Amino acid sequence: MELSKNIAFETSNEVEIDENQTELSTNFTWWSLFGISFGLTNSWLGISSSLATGISSGGPTLIVYGLLIGFIFNLAVAITLSELVSVFPNSGGQYYWTLCLAPNKHKRFLSYSCGCLSYAGALFTNASITSGLATSIMAIYDLCHPTFNLKRWHIFVTYEILNLFVSIFNLWDRYLPLFTSSALYVSIFTFAITLVACLSCSSGAYQLANFVFKEFDNATGWKSPGIGFIVGLVNPLWSYVGIDSATHMVDELGISRSRILIPRAILGTVVLGFVTAFIYSISMFFCISDPNKVVEAILPILEIFHQSTKSKSAAIVLQSLCITTGFLCNIVANTWQARICWSFSRDRGLPGSKYWRIINQKSRLPINAHLISNFWIGIIGCIFLASSTAFNAIITACITLLLISYSIPTACLLARGRHQVKEGYFWLGKIGLISNIMTLIWTLFCLIFLSFPYVLPVAADSMNYVSVVYVTIALYIVIYWTLRKSSIICGDKSPPNSTLSRIY
Repeated sequence: MELSKNIAFETSNEVEIDENQTELSTNFTWWSLFGISFGLTNSWLGISSSLATGISSGGPTLIVYGLLIGFIFNLAVAITLSELVSVFPNSGGQYYWTLCLAPNKHKRFLSYSCGCLSYAGALFTNASITSGLATSIMAIYDLCHPTFNLKRWHIFVTYEILNLFVSIFNLWDRYLPLFTSSALYVSIFTFAITLVACLSCSSGAYQLANFVFKEFDNATGWKSPGIGFIVGLVNPLWSYVGIDSATHMVDELGISRSRILIPRAILGTVVLGFVTAFIYSISMFFCISDPNKVVEAILPILEIFHQSTKSKSAAIVLQSLCITTGFLCNIVANTWQARICWSFSRDRGLPGSKYWRIINQKSRLPINAHLISNFWIGIIGCIFLASSTAFNAIITACITLLLISYSIPTACLLARGRHQVKEGYFWLGKIGLISNIMTLIWTLFCLIFLSFPYVLPVAADSMNYVSVVYVTIALYIVIYWTLRKSSIICGDKSPPNSTLSRIY
């Protein structure tokens, strides 16, 4: 029972440090929070932006049923995150929960490792969003100029320009909540407009139901249809990435409000994300008239818009709406990654933490953390210039790294015993326990199977390089910990509430 008392004491202390003591701007409402959460995940847009992977692997059937599978397991993940944040509300999110739940002997290293994985996952997610935007912009240009020969460097330059623009855009505190909350409304508006436009223009010329729900075209080279299905799950699973984003906004909301509002935002994001993505994907697939052109297109969704509306202008307008939604998603992703960087730097978890944990006194934003994060986004973009196949590993990594960061505190919770933890505002008992177990199983499943080659036979330009990403990050974690573990203050050397609203 001593463990239970320790945890209860820690969380009760946190309540005393509320929004009045936070260093960050508290200009955030419930809609701003939900705008950040849904605006980042944006499941229907995720499906729209990354159709190429799913369609080439198994066709519409893969994406439709992949979304359903992803929803079931990500709902379990969402319940797990909601329980943890209601007990331990903190901007550090996963790494702080690990600090509270892990055995004393290992909690510093596990907390530090979890923080590294969380931050890397956020960076890779933002890079993949920026890449999707750059591809969308260049695909529109390619549609308008049929003789244009699109090169990889065109997308790279567009990527870097977008990253620079968003880096500057996110420096203004006054308008940030406005844009984060508007991300929700713009997303729903774009979803509705594109849906109605494509369905109405395709009236009488819809695809057969078999094409959408039954036909599975295994073009991966894997002899087993099951493996072929699994390796193509990257597309539907990417649409659920970033559901932890709301957990890192505790300092903007205050402790007491966070316990209630953040679980609602997380669960609402997953449910609304599935509903919109499921409806959207099925509707778009029924509007396809020439599947081969869609598979061969630079941006499959733009080709679907073109086929359904039978107008380049209409297709460009619809895709421009998607780009606008994606831009707001990019803004939200920048907010998310900066908050993780800032929170982790307060416990000296990153090289140069003394600079990244500084809060700008005028804007009350972690500007240094924001700028260094976008610097790394720019560096990651250079991978695309070298190899688009290698960059695809980034998309897979943002799924698996974040899942691992969720699973570390979850495993610690189960190892310690759920009964040892003082129940929070959101606590589902046996349903929570089942969700915790499902989270661990899902993480292990994705870690193994999403590392398989995309196609067979394996070649340098078709290899799945995500294992290289794993090894690189693991080496960084071990090397930096070995060199600097005495200065990383996660755990025993941390003051009682070091990861809350204080700046070191």
